[in-house]
Amino acid sequence: MKKFVFFSFFVVLLCSCSAVKVYSDYDKKVDFTSYKTFAFYKAGIDKVEISDLDKRRILNSIDEVLTTKGLTKSETPDLLINFFTKEREQVDVNQFNMGWGYGWGWGWDPWMWGGNTSVNRYVEGTLFIDLIDAKKKELIWQGEGIGVLTKDTNKKDALIKEFVTKILAQYPPQKK
Repeated sequence: MKKFVFFSFFVVLLCSCSAVKVYSDYDKKVDFTSYKTFAFYKAGIDKVEISDLDKRRILNSIDEVLTTKGLTKSETPDLLINFFTKEREQVDVNQFNMGWGYGWGWGWDPWMWGGNTSVNRYVEGTLFIDLIDAKKKELIWQGEGIGVLTKDTNKKDALIKEFVTKILAQYPPQKK
């Protein structure tokens, strides 16, 4: 029983760590230093199928991060900002068995009778942030963040801010 409790605690601890994985891609021919202003691409954002509350959370976070990077909002922007989301349910099934048993030494283990199986279900979400050249109407940069979502409204603000901050940390791209 102690082993099962320890294993369950370890699984919960691993799953509760907020690990947002981020990726980005960009047009290598673009000079990103020329972009100083931005606006949100309303037509694209209106199509995103999430709650208006979550849309506002994402928009506020993007606005905050881009402003700290020196960009300003404008009616005649250099960049149009769009985003979209995807989500899917993930299921992890883990079997845990330690000790002596059939095929592993002598006899059987009365403390681990049959082993333990744990099932962990969670929703994994992906946030894409697109930066579009406003004059050319071409995608020039795209960031992607993947992580575990929560329904807890007390944690949503921080989680969305973490997604946006980590994604936009890769903008502007550092040419190698």
